[in-house]
Amino acid sequence: MNPRQTIRERVLGGLAASRVPGFHFAGSFLGVSFEETAAEASRITLAGGPHCVECDGQVSLGAVAMIADIALAVAVRAALASDRVRLATVSMHLQFNGARLDGPLEARGAFEGILQGAAGRQGLARVTVDARGSRACFGTGAFMALDPPAGVTMHPVVLERDRLSEPLAESQLTPAEAAILAHADAALERANAKHAFIDAFWGYEAHRTRPGASCTMKNGAHVGNRVGHAQGGLLVGLAAKTAMAALPASWTLASATACFVSPGEGESLHAASKLIHHGRDTAVARTEVTNAAGRKVLQVMTTHARRPA
Repeated sequence: MNPRQTIRERVLGGLAASRVPGFHFAGSFLGVSFEETAAEASRITLAGGPHCVECDGQVSLGAVAMIADIALAVAVRAALASDRVRLATVSMHLQFNGARLDGPLEARGAFEGILQGAAGRQGLARVTVDARGSRACFGTGAFMALDPPAGVTMHPVVLERDRLSEPLAESQLTPAEAAILAHADAALERANAKHAFIDAFWGYEAHRTRPGASCTMKNGAHVGNRVGHAQGGLLVGLAAKTAMAALPASWTLASATACFVSPGEGESLHAASKLIHHGRDTAVARTEVTNAAGRKVLQVMTTHARRPA
């Protein structure tokens, strides 16, 4: 099967899996697997493949941030002893060590307690991400336990999802599902040696601006979480990719610190990055993500390091 066919099969399989409540299309499409779901040790894996890699063969930053986000949230949810609670990401910090993000990836999370002295329940957790068995990233996250939005039922996460992902036939698709497949086909048409399918599919197509870089991502079910908002890890990926576009390719992402302000709602989400420091060997960017109405969704600070000549 050629890469195009493989990717279309992944989309159709993700659509099949997402018909069963308890997980979102984006995670099913990527092939996210729940290996362990305890508070002291959550373990989430992602095999990788042509559907989720950059042009250099590394797994998309959005996918890396997503499995880190999920591993953190799974550990917190297990500690709260409720798989029906809605967890909203409050903050997430990811520190990269420069290792290649080649699949398979494994994210391990661990619960670190509840924020003391706060009116709301904020669960705290730490995470590590290994690529092909070697450490590539580590970080922390905080999550607020909330009631679901009005009219939304939080279903238990279905952990055994492989049996659910027999690809749908195109004739079986609903109009909403057909729109996701059409979006994937359009991304495949734009993909080439310099533009990865996954960047076009997520909407990570940033361009340089005078102060830094800018990117507008189409919002929708292809990037949504269980309550229909843009998935938190994918939003961090949007901000990080936009910040990286503000620098030449000779620079690499070193860290990302994200503070979530409001849900990722609306038809589109816009990321604007500004370089606030550009030294010889290090750089710092501030990225703000807003919705189509101009409401702030996410604030991210990233650090960058120059690769050796």
